[in-house]
Amino acid sequence: MQSSMMEKLSFLYKPYVLAVLTIGYIAGELGHYLIGVTSKATAMELDYGDIACQQNHTEFLRHELPAQCADIIAEEACHQQHINGTVYCEWNYNGLGLEYQLLAGPSFIAVFTVVGVVLGFAADRFNRVRMLFVCTLVFAVAIVLQGTVQEYWHLILLRMVMAAGEAGCNPLATGIMSDIFPESKRALVMAIFNWGIYGGYGIAFPVGRYITKLNIGGLGWRVCYYGTGVLALIMAVLTGTTLREPERQSIGEDAAGKAKVNLRKVLLQPRVLLLMLAASVRHAGGMTFAYNADLYYNIYFPDVDLGWWLFAVTIGIGSIGVVIGGIVSDKFVAKMGIRSRVACLAISQLLATPFAFGSVYFEPLWAMITLGISYFFAEMWFGIVFAVLVEIVPLQVRSTTIGVFLFVMNNIGGNLPILVDPLAKAIGYRGSVMFFYAGFYGISTVMFFITMFFMDGPKPKSDEAIGHDPTTHANHVEMGHENNTFQPDDYLPPPHTNGVNGHRNIVSVRPSESSRL
Repeated sequence: MQSSMMEKLSFLYKPYVLAVLTIGYIAGELGHYLIGVTSKATAMELDYGDIACQQNHTEFLRHELPAQCADIIAEEACHQQHINGTVYCEWNYNGLGLEYQLLAGPSFIAVFTVVGVVLGFAADRFNRVRMLFVCTLVFAVAIVLQGTVQEYWHLILLRMVMAAGEAGCNPLATGIMSDIFPESKRALVMAIFNWGIYGGYGIAFPVGRYITKLNIGGLGWRVCYYGTGVLALIMAVLTGTTLREPERQSIGEDAAGKAKVNLRKVLLQPRVLLLMLAASVRHAGGMTFAYNADLYYNIYFPDVDLGWWLFAVTIGIGSIGVVIGGIVSDKFVAKMGIRSRVACLAISQLLATPFAFGSVYFEPLWAMITLGISYFFAEMWFGIVFAVLVEIVPLQVRSTTIGVFLFVMNNIGGNLPILVDPLAKAIGYRGSVMFFYAGFYGISTVMFFITMFFMDGPKPKSDEAIGHDPTTHANHVEMGHENNTFQPDDYLPPPHTNGVNGHRNIVSVRPSESSRL
């Protein structure tokens, strides 16, 4: 009886796995980005970062004030600002400074990128469900403990531990889902799962702002970490007790009998290097906004609550941009070749750049409108970059190339925002954010345009047009695109098929977690 009931409910197992893994991913990303929203409250308790003059009465509108608090650089002058005897400025920690930038970026990225590579290799050899359980447990405990810290260095250490656990989340979960979902549903499943990046980042705005203000039990910002950590702990327990290791599907190609591909020469191709550097610059722009958005809008618009606006823009419009970018690039590449994908990259970032400037230049209403438009175009980039990458490198080194690409992109893009602080000391916080956020969008646009000319254009005839069967083509890859744009013949494997009925088994590569922001 019980066995019969379980069989009837077995159809629910796959969506259940997707739900558990996605919610766990959201919890991890929420823990990652909470610091950008809670930093001011955290700094005031832990004594780190910059001290500045800030508006402390939200009932006063900025245009009613005789002087803006953010423009005052002397403590004495800060305390003297008042309206009818009510002092509206305070001299206190603002959540910014070099200590904050170290906390937000390098302390997390340094560990995340290195451990991610190690866990990616381990995933091919060990039980992925058990490894994912341990990884989720590690970052869950680290998030909970962040709510208990009493010193700045405690927070640094725990973010490093959190990064180590979170590094395994995407590659391990991706491998599990690839083996339990059929290929016809795999793209949709991966899209749902990777939405966790936007989910965690977007939810951080209302959670970090409003839960902190509630001051539940007098704990303030600490409740945000307790709640997030407990959710992650629940997902860890469900992962370890209710998920089972799936049988590994033969979706990777067998390299036996093939010519060895020189990874170094593949990575040193001008087009691969240019694509990697352009992506790193674009990633730096996105991470600058991710780590500074809430602090920036709080400093310059202290009388306007933008928490829900930021939530809606990052989750809603950002997610739509990712999907539209993939659809648009797929439509163009079918007619114009791989060069068209890079053209889509350059054009999307070109369109996003002026609106990104607007989002840190205008008053709140137009800042949010331009931010939404910018996000729509800007977030097209991530999926297109990796669609380009897998089409310009040989199949034999595709996974390794993506691993190196992500390592470089995350280290450059994740660490460059630390320069926001020294530049802010020289030209002001607004100018610094504008340069590293919108300015880097513009720089990446130029770099993507240059990269475009190193890519192949449209092919005169398709295999179907000349009567070839694409399923037996040596370089055929999923979604109908060909991985034959890698030109040097001495690096390509010889024409050869393997697998059942002569068909080639194809690697379905999914990029590991990196901020698409």
